[in-house]
Amino acid sequence: METENLPARPKAPKAKKEKAPKQPKSLAAPKPKRTGAARPVAADPESIFKVGFLSDFPPEPNGFLRIGHSKAIAINFGFAKYHNGETNLRFDDTNPKGEEEQYFVAIEEMVKWLGFEPERVTYPSDHFDRLYGLAEALIEKDRAYICHCTKPKITAQRGGGEGEGKPRFACPHRDRPIAESITEFRAMRDGKYEAGEAALRMKQNLEDGNPQMWDLFAYRIADEEHRRHHRTGDKWRIYPTYDFTHCLCDSFEGITHSLCTTEFELSRVSYEWLCDELEVYRPMQREFGRLKVSGTVLSKRKIIELIDKGHVRAWDDPRLYTLIALRRRSIPPGAILSFVSELGVTKAPSNIEITRFETSIRRYLEMTVPRLMLVLEPLLLVIDDLDDDHLEMIDVPFSKDPTYGSHLIPFTKNVYIERSDFREVDSEDYFRLAPGKTVGLLKAPFPITATSFDKDPVTEAIIAVHAKYERPVDGGPPKKPRSFIHWVASAPAHNSPIKAAIRAFNPLFKSDNPAAHPDGFLADINPDSEQIYPDAMIEIGFEEIRRRAPWPAEAGEKSTGIAASATNGDESTAAEPRPETVRFQGMRVAYFCVDRETTDDHLILNRIVSLKEDTGKE
Repeated sequence: METENLPARPKAPKAKKEKAPKQPKSLAAPKPKRTGAARPVAADPESIFKVGFLSDFPPEPNGFLRIGHSKAIAINFGFAKYHNGETNLRFDDTNPKGEEEQYFVAIEEMVKWLGFEPERVTYPSDHFDRLYGLAEALIEKDRAYICHCTKPKITAQRGGGEGEGKPRFACPHRDRPIAESITEFRAMRDGKYEAGEAALRMKQNLEDGNPQMWDLFAYRIADEEHRRHHRTGDKWRIYPTYDFTHCLCDSFEGITHSLCTTEFELSRVSYEWLCDELEVYRPMQREFGRLKVSGTVLSKRKIIELIDKGHVRAWDDPRLYTLIALRRRSIPPGAILSFVSELGVTKAPSNIEITRFETSIRRYLEMTVPRLMLVLEPLLLVIDDLDDDHLEMIDVPFSKDPTYGSHLIPFTKNVYIERSDFREVDSEDYFRLAPGKTVGLLKAPFPITATSFDKDPVTEAIIAVHAKYERPVDGGPPKKPRSFIHWVASAPAHNSPIKAAIRAFNPLFKSDNPAAHPDGFLADINPDSEQIYPDAMIEIGFEEIRRRAPWPAEAGEKSTGIAASATNGDESTAAEPRPETVRFQGMRVAYFCVDRETTDDHLILNRIVSLKEDTGKE
């Protein structure tokens, strides 16, 4: 009989809330003599820290990690580090469908980028023979059987389907003879059945209110297209499920604490049940709340659709919330860990708005990156009373922190200011440059006063502003401006300005819940999620910032660039810093980084986050 694919994990009944009753005595297993126990199980969670701490981070390598995974990584590796323990990175490679080499590489990269080093990298596929043997052992104990039911029938057995809330009932194959299940299981292994025609189910407790005890699947048959495994090749036609594999691999590796999100809280019962039934060492599972960010989409299917339809460039597009996208956007790994730390570790889910996330990142960058002057939309400012060859080299600090050092920038007759910093018609609530108004140029010795402006005769656009330099008269006090604006000098002899194209990213969606749009999530796309400034200019301190990257040299980025050379004493051993580690604050504008698409001839900067808006002045 041909059946459908296996159903999803069973869900708890919706009709009423019920506490999971104690397991009936008739099915309660005696306290087993556990064999091969790597560590004793402690009743007191704190006591186990005193004898060692070994956790694991077990992602499925079928996609790129998202922002929520950063919390799981931080908790698993962070708790182990705090308790002087270790953490394994285990790739849950039990489902060949969708698993690709690029995901294995990217996942390990992200763990290291966040500043953590796995004690070892492991794979359930290393234990496929052992897992298969334990599956047969479970059948021999009459705790597993071969099921041939279709997906709708299994759903009905669990009280679901049409007219949900019906009583649960057993699979008709549940009480088949042990020898028959062994024979059928081997037939599954040897190719007698196709995908969906047979599966191994655990014989648990259908009377338990916990759906994770409703005869979960232990082994299933892979379909022909996705049968080949990246590590074991064509050896296996059947593969163990997560519910069967995870606790046993934790046991094999001697994990003390299996830390996972609360979606697996009900699974703790089946986790412990299986270890006890097979009489193997049982680790301790504990749960924490998931991290979710509103205003975006995180599912693999939806992100692929965004890429295929040209709404974003790739999986690492800075508007997405995959970890590789956040890295390309230049969110420092230390900032992500700081953000996770702010949230704390509880069982409550963390549903965070993008604005809160960006506020945390902004606060971190304020204290860790240097400052430069950058103009998004340049407007020429001519200081008419300075000589054509006027040149002053002004010493400008990179930060309020003196340890960041300083650099020299040229100040000349012709400088570029932000187009938005000049108005043709002044008003009382406007504090920047306008005809007859005085402003300071950041770090320049004296302020300027606008005297006139030039327009393009065809477009009527302002193409230049003229001003006078307000030097003190006869030794009097300098004029005090009410506001200051940033600028970049025109000084070709000093390679100023440095030209760049800037990509300013805004939220990809218009609402906090794109999936709720009646016409689908794509109808909620923000048409202004990316703004391009093709003619931006940066002051020459940028070259030193680039040379001294990474900014900051923390977490997984501290092993690159000058910082690593200083630590190792050998420049040749330091890895080349990635482009996005060149971070800085564009004063009065935003935080920026270098994009990976930058070439020798074309500098591309990405906006990381905007500066905190000043609503008091225009």
